[in-house]
Amino acid sequence: MLYVVLFFLIFSLYLYVVLGGADYGAGIIELFSSEENQKITKKTIYRVMGPVWEANHIWIIILIVILWIAFPVYYNIIVVNLHIPITIVLLGVTLRGVAFVFRHYDAIIDNSQQLYDSMFKISSLITPVFLGMVFGALISGEIVLAEDVSTLSFYEAFIRPWCNIFSVMVGLFFAALCAFLSSVLLIGESEIGKENIYVRKSIIAVIVVFVVGLLTFGYGYFSGNIFVKNFIKDPFAIISVMFSGVLLLPLWKTIKNGNKVWSRFFAGLQVFLILLAALISHFPNIIITQTGTISLIDNVAPDSVINALGITLIIGGTVILPGLFHLLKSFKMIKILEQNSTSD
Repeated sequence: MLYVVLFFLIFSLYLYVVLGGADYGAGIIELFSSEENQKITKKTIYRVMGPVWEANHIWIIILIVILWIAFPVYYNIIVVNLHIPITIVLLGVTLRGVAFVFRHYDAIIDNSQQLYDSMFKISSLITPVFLGMVFGALISGEIVLAEDVSTLSFYEAFIRPWCNIFSVMVGLFFAALCAFLSSVLLIGESEIGKENIYVRKSIIAVIVVFVVGLLTFGYGYFSGNIFVKNFIKDPFAIISVMFSGVLLLPLWKTIKNGNKVWSRFFAGLQVFLILLAALISHFPNIIITQTGTISLIDNVAPDSVINALGITLIIGGTVILPGLFHLLKSFKMIKILEQNSTSD
């Protein structure tokens, strides 16, 4: 059952990056748009994201629950050592949700709408940046584990692990990835004649993701980051990156052509390959501390807990996944099921 639990853990992570990432990216796209395009994007976001935006975040809840129950050591390190960026993420999600609702459904139209707009756009950028910084902190090698936290300064224990150049660059990379996913999604959801807005933004986002990713990788290598060095030595990670690079050509072509189906397919595949390369090179030792690595497999809950969790996830998956599929299909977010979709 351990492999079942691991599958749902990684599957939830992937879906949250793709669906939740596209959700965050919509606000980033709106933030970095002209005033005229902001109005178009805002209208499109409510038509497209409105019915499904809460469902996009169910996956991080599943992810947290799995970590909490099956991998308590990992969960403890994350919520204790990284409680500050996680708190900022929670505040960002809350502010973003409040702004999303009130800037659209507020009965009184006044200057408060500008406040809600700013809250939505800024929190849409800050939240994925700090989410990325949390992952960056886990692989930065800056986390200090100590049974007695009083032996460390507050900065050493709770600030330095995530507030460093490498973690910040990982956070910016994830935010750029969110903007890329959203811009590709919005190509197929825009009104007729408005597709070129998101085609241009998708092309720009691809370039930004590539540049930020290259800078992050380069900085990690020259600063002696263990994760990056092991990444280079892993043949499967290199193959995954090379395959991702080759797929940039068809991705670029489908984006330029405004193809709704294949652009989304290649965008999702790119995210899969990026996550695969990031995880495979150091799995199961995902957390890297100043004193060494911590294995995910060596710190699991008892077999009775894993078996019960695995059965629960299987049963829940058979209910949730068809329901999610039907939800996305009902609001025409799964373009491959639409007639004449390949002609777009």
